[in-house]
Amino acid sequence: MLFHIALSFAIAGFLLSPASSSAAPRIQRVASGITWPVYVTAAPGDTTRVFILEAHTGSIRILRLSDLALLPTAFLTVPGVSQDTEQGLLGLAFHPSYASNGFFYVYYTNPDTQVVRYQVSGDPNVANPGSATPVLSFTQPQPNHNGGWIGFGPDGYLYIASGDGGAGDDNASGHTPDIGNGQDITDNLLGKILRIDVNDDDFPADPLKNYANPPTNPFVGVSGDDEIWAYGLRNPWRASFDRVTGNFFFGDVGQGACEELNAQYQSSPGGENYGWRLREGLIATPSVGIGGPKPAGAIDPILNYPHSGASCSGPDHGPGFVGIAVTGGYVYRGPVTQLVGRYFFGDFGTGHLWSLVWDGTAPAAADGTNFTDLTDHSSDPDYTPDVGSIDLVASFGEDAAGSVYIVDLDGEIFRLPEPAGALPLAAGLSLLWALSGDPQRRDHSSWSR
Repeated sequence: MLFHIALSFAIAGFLLSPASSSAAPRIQRVASGITWPVYVTAAPGDTTRVFILEAHTGSIRILRLSDLALLPTAFLTVPGVSQDTEQGLLGLAFHPSYASNGFFYVYYTNPDTQVVRYQVSGDPNVANPGSATPVLSFTQPQPNHNGGWIGFGPDGYLYIASGDGGAGDDNASGHTPDIGNGQDITDNLLGKILRIDVNDDDFPADPLKNYANPPTNPFVGVSGDDEIWAYGLRNPWRASFDRVTGNFFFGDVGQGACEELNAQYQSSPGGENYGWRLREGLIATPSVGIGGPKPAGAIDPILNYPHSGASCSGPDHGPGFVGIAVTGGYVYRGPVTQLVGRYFFGDFGTGHLWSLVWDGTAPAAADGTNFTDLTDHSSDPDYTPDVGSIDLVASFGEDAAGSVYIVDLDGEIFRLPEPAGALPLAAGLSLLWALSGDPQRRDHSSWSR
């Protein structure tokens, strides 16, 4: 027993020692040859694997972290996903109790939005394709601006990012006349962040709706769709919860002028209006007859940056902060101490990799300057990948240990650095189990090998 305890502390000290967490950063390519990758995530507590979404094949691939092997058999291939432009398999979220119930959720288009629950099979590397259970669906009028990120918040509810339905100016067939989908909160789930309870069912007579609306959602009992958490969005492309603070961050892709980042405190009661289609970043949408004054109480971004040749209100961040389409990222909570607390994000069209530290300004007071230490990593040799190149930043992701990944639509997955010389957490745990003869190892690995 004393040997086991001593060994545990020795390995823990090796894994977490300051000397092993102060190395200069360098990005590592951990996978390549992926078809149209759009997301990376991990199951709760599973430090041995990450799951990669292939948008147009509908497949979820497993990357084994101990040796960076891409398993040849897909975890799941979702049938019938659409393959037009921005559509496909776009989101994946594991239930907080995945280790005990095996449930996970996918967001895909066929071409309408489908949120579906699946369950893992007896093999932890293969899901049960026959376990599909519809959760929620809604119509997508065009093949772009589909949103697609889903994730569980600290409150245990499932959050769903939906785009405005596509086309330009939120103003085409399938868009609410005069105001657009983003500002329409009645019988319209487009251009929103939704929040639902997947552990309950408000619609027992409807086999296609298997969820409940949390009673604390902002429009429960008043005018507005009960599923809505926030609205006024064009195409919220990649969101995340800070695993330490619970604060919520997301990018919203602009139209012709400005890209924006938004932040929401963990304590928010919801109901925020982020301004689209009237607002693009900090300005009135430039299209004639579309843009206008900021709606009363609407929330401005914590940062916005311009397209080339366009003008955005707010400070000029310099020539390195011009882009085409923002990709929201993650607050780093991994093993490299000098990166902890930095929010990493990028731009899809230019391949820029940036980071900042949110200054915690109350979102109602946001004015586009609510950050410190805004940094462009794109020309920093420490952020040049060891192999390959970062070209099309389709998404960021996070593993169970808090390391951050960059998803390149060209088929490559990169990881912000591990400490030089450190034993990966999964490998360290395996060594501990092997040396200590831990009888629980078999039970743990049955869910996470």
